[in-house]
Amino acid sequence: MLSYTDLKKGVIFLKDGDPYEVLEANFSRMQQRKAVVQTKIRNVRTEKTYEVALQASDSFEEAKIERKRLVFLYAHRNEYIFTDPANKKNRYTLAEGTLGDKIKWLKPNTEVVAVFFGEKLLGIMLPIKMDLKVTEAPPGLQGDRSNSGNKSITLETGTVIQAPLFINTDDIVRINTETGEYTERVEKA
Repeated sequence: MLSYTDLKKGVIFLKDGDPYEVLEANFSRMQQRKAVVQTKIRNVRTEKTYEVALQASDSFEEAKIERKRLVFLYAHRNEYIFTDPANKKNRYTLAEGTLGDKIKWLKPNTEVVAVFFGEKLLGIMLPIKMDLKVTEAPPGLQGDRSNSGNKSITLETGTVIQAPLFINTDDIVRINTETGEYTERVEKA
């Protein structure tokens, strides 16, 4: 059983027989009142999002989830197709809405960790750091400090991020997928 303080971002629990994923959780204690955890949860089956205040008397059963390695193949009409590397015939589909911001970092042949509840694919977890190729980068001018030493670059996935002035087209950069920020240059073009 999980208590209300165990519900952190990413935890999946059962409520009324349905699996819910915690999207946000904030612990707060007001003067002379009971402690409360304000949560934003998503019903995994229906994709609906709810904001719920949980108290110390609330307890939840942890959902029995299975984690499995999958490989991203391609996207087609707002659906993302994944396959099991051990058995290429097993294919799984996720809608764009289920993936959220993770689609910014997906490129073909990316290995991800998939989360299953029974036979249903709930979602994926990306590696924290990924290496992506820069497809477009304006030239960085020496002495240009109008943008605090950063410029906008476009990655091979089409995502635009801020990076230092020395990054050029065809460089390979490492990105933190949780924050969406540039980490380091891996390979110079």
